[in-house]
Amino acid sequence: MSGDILEKIRAKSALRLGERKKKIPFEKMLEAARAAPRRASFKNALRAEGGNPAVIAELKKASPSLGLIRADFEPAKLAAALEGAGASALSVLTEEDFFLGSPEFLRDVCQTVSIPVLRKDFIFDKYQIAEARALGASAVLLIAKMLSAPEFAELLNFAKSLGLDALCEAHDFSEASMLCENGAEIIGANCRNLRTFEMDFSVSESLVKRLPEGVVKVAESGVHSRAEMVRARQAGADAALVGTALMSKPSPSDELKKLLGTL
Repeated sequence: MSGDILEKIRAKSALRLGERKKKIPFEKMLEAARAAPRRASFKNALRAEGGNPAVIAELKKASPSLGLIRADFEPAKLAAALEGAGASALSVLTEEDFFLGSPEFLRDVCQTVSIPVLRKDFIFDKYQIAEARALGASAVLLIAKMLSAPEFAELLNFAKSLGLDALCEAHDFSEASMLCENGAEIIGANCRNLRTFEMDFSVSESLVKRLPEGVVKVAESGVHSRAEMVRARQAGADAALVGTALMSKPSPSDELKKLLGTL
């Protein structure tokens, strides 16, 4: 895995974004965002229950590190099953080149379920946020490693102005501090190194423990078993984002029930 994968993803995303802006200018996308029906609160859904962190179940077809994860990828069908299995919220990959996602996947899922939906992408432009709102999302992902403090603050405030929550992702305490200082209310502690895509669950676990009171704490990546779900909760996580562990199994909904201890 190349060490500059994050830069490659951003460069490719910028090219695709330019094409989308030609088709639908920003002002028109903003109008669509403001006219879109308000959905359930993402932040309010991230409440631990019965010893379990709330689960954000991620719909992901592929990844740069693993390649194709799920060949029979039917987002709406998977979303309905995961909602029924106990997911508190959903996350939909919309990045097209490295994760084989699509904005249409987000639209289809939002039209299918009533629980909140996060747009999971590499966001660096207000257009992507307006687009997420227009497609039906309740929240967007903002990654500290990709954004300067002023850039992050501007995008976060813009998301809030459209009624969107933001899952603000950090990989170390320095990044988490920057996010908190600039208004983040939901912090995702990601144990995946976004430059190498290697994972170490203890990184997420230790970072969650250091996050300040008052922010919603999310353990991201690395949760593949019931034991890790319990560890995440014991560390203080309000929620856990789980993707590959679900998408790689024949029945993602049954796997979610196993992680929650209900099957």
